Amino acid sequence: MTEKRKKFYTRSKIWIEDDEGNVVFGLGRFRMLNAIKEHGSLLGASKALRMGYRAIWSRIKSTEKRLGLPLLITQQGGSKGGGSQLTPLAEALLEEFEKVYKNIERMTDDEFEKTLGNHISIKNSEAQLIELPSDSDSSSNVEIFK
Repeated sequence: MTEKRKKFYTRSKIWIEDDEGNVVFGLGRFRMLNAIKEHGSLLGASKALRMGYRAIWSRIKSTEKRLGLPLLITQQGGSKGGGSQLTPLAEALLEEFEKVYKNIERMTDDEFEKTLGNHISIKNSEAQLIELPSDSDSSSNVEIFK
């Protein structure tokens, strides 16, 4: 019976912090702004993300405070209902953060593939590292255990 090799991937969490270590922007806020853009309001976003309205509102307000600029153009509710649109800054944050995120994901996957990705084997529910080939691009001189 031939052994089927499982494929493994790396995953990273990235976010932007200010100089005091406070989160300014990350994947969670990225998803919130996308949901606001898609649904046209914080309420719509909170329902779509299954998050509390106040939780989304407070995170967006924290980011706006740390950036010193607004992310949303809001319209008060009333008989016509309220709504929110993204500012050009928020649109740019979404676009650029997505580029950075995908870039980092691609780079870490590529690096993993060059080092450990093809060298992990699962046998009898037990993970094993397979010896790296001698012509490996790996610059480290690490001994791999079996």
